[in-house]
Amino acid sequence: MSAQQLADFLGQDVQEERAALIIAQAESLCRAVVSPLPEGAGAVVLSVAARAYANPQGIVAETVGPYSVQRPQSQAGLYMTRDERRSLKLMAGRGGAFSVDPTPPGAGAPPPRPPSWDLPWWYGQ
Repeated sequence: MSAQQLADFLGQDVQEERAALIIAQAESLCRAVVSPLPEGAGAVVLSVAARAYANPQGIVAETVGPYSVQRPQSQAGLYMTRDERRSLKLMAGRGGAFSVDPTPPGAGAPPPRPPSWDLPWWYGQ
């Protein structure tokens, strides 16, 4: 991931050193969820980095005259949404449906069925 990719994603010029720092931190945050990062994880890294770069204080509302601003109490700076964490896990092959085979590794083939099982119970009478 590069500062230029972040600039292209945001559609604006970026400060290269700040962008590189935020991208490195976003990658570390993503690696805390899934390591190593799967192919395609760049989209999530870019999303996390862009949010932190464009809105580092986490402002959720702003009014110009007379000036007012609203900052959330918890989500500011670098963070991942639930959907971003879920996307990373799915890209890494974790999450979703799965199956468990309870058969022990050395179980072998099942025993053959007795011939009497092939006919209905009343047929032999």
